Amino acid sequence: MGKKHLVLIQLFVIILFLLYYKSTFSEIKPKAKSVIQIWLWGGPSHLDTFDPKPNAGYDYTGGLKSIPTNLPGIEINEYLVNLAQIADKYSIIRSMTHGINGHETASYLMQTGHSPEENLVYPSIGAVVSLFKGYDYGYKGILPPYIVLTTSQGRFSECGFLGEKYKPFVTGGDPNKTPFAVEGIVLEGVSEERKIARRNLLYSIDLLGKFVPWIKEFKAFDLCREKAYEIISGEIVKVFDLTQEPEEVRNMYGRNTFGQSCLVARRLIERGVVYVTINYRGWDTHSNHFQQMRQKLPELDMGLSSLIKDLHDKGLLDTTIIWVSGEFGRTPKIQWEPPWNGGRNHYGKCFSALVAGGGFKGGCVVGASDDKGENVIDRPVYPKDLLGSIYYLLGIDPKTKFPEKFGKDVTILPPIETGEKKGLLKEIIHE
Repeated sequence: MGKKHLVLIQLFVIILFLLYYKSTFSEIKPKAKSVIQIWLWGGPSHLDTFDPKPNAGYDYTGGLKSIPTNLPGIEINEYLVNLAQIADKYSIIRSMTHGINGHETASYLMQTGHSPEENLVYPSIGAVVSLFKGYDYGYKGILPPYIVLTTSQGRFSECGFLGEKYKPFVTGGDPNKTPFAVEGIVLEGVSEERKIARRNLLYSIDLLGKFVPWIKEFKAFDLCREKAYEIISGEIVKVFDLTQEPEEVRNMYGRNTFGQSCLVARRLIERGVVYVTINYRGWDTHSNHFQQMRQKLPELDMGLSSLIKDLHDKGLLDTTIIWVSGEFGRTPKIQWEPPWNGGRNHYGKCFSALVAGGGFKGGCVVGASDDKGENVIDRPVYPKDLLGSIYYLLGIDPKTKFPEKFGKDVTILPPIETGEKKGLLKEIIHE
């Protein structure tokens, strides 16, 4: 084969790749402006949430039942009564899989889309979104673009190789308390009058800058100080002040940490924050699983259903993605023997996720597990498939390389498969 022919073949291959690259991205129209990620820390049981198996027997159900939703043929756990009434507003993925049973490695894979075996610590989806939708690309908000309510996820470094600038702001505190003591912003036990008095006292004794005003470092310090005061005394404080919400709204979300976190998330999205994670702990139920589910499931149901309905009523659901998942599921067969006493262990082979808004269709079920929820039997969905779909809806092409300033010649996600019942979740994305 001559050199000319080889060049023509190479050119043909490049053209085909470019056509595929363009068509894949253009098939999904960006619709979302922001994301609320509800992270069920520890791994929720798919059988006890969104993929019940009522005919599998007591050793799999533990006595929990399923109930019909407002859509024929779709059932969820009996404690999710409010979510059952709005199934037309979200979709369930019942075929999530990755096969990893360790918290740290599974969390990393679920939130980065990359294998933990790669020799590089990739940033989480929240950090990536805060990069491409944050300060580097015109974000003007005073609030950080990436916020976590209320405790750090703590399984891995969310910012990865992007560095500290892209770490989430973790609020701390408890939004179900008054005041919601947000780290560095809302000081518990310090009134507005006392903050002003402290500020005036500082100004009265800080005279150095007045004597040497030409030193630019002092001017920069003063500017930073003014911005800090703007944060702790300005409009930002009001964002976290849930006493500004009607009591019936607060009650609708549930008067608990998770429910009120969902309400704060809505308020943050209203003010332009692009990525909010609610780190909802308590799902690592190795023992006494069912006692904990009878508390956690009603909280999840009340907070999540209210968030979906509230965003919908305010016209924000169309531009806000909600995705609900943990790092994996839990073993379908219950361990009744001591020390578990009715527990479920880690299970990455098959689990569920929920998505809503931002371009995702409602009222759909993607994939399926077998009769006992042990194996995926239809349309496996891998973490990169879910994350890639979210990126596309945000207008971020996951085949994009990170900016050169980070010194990494790598793409946001590894290659995503194409074909029928593979890859991106096109079946539940609005055209």
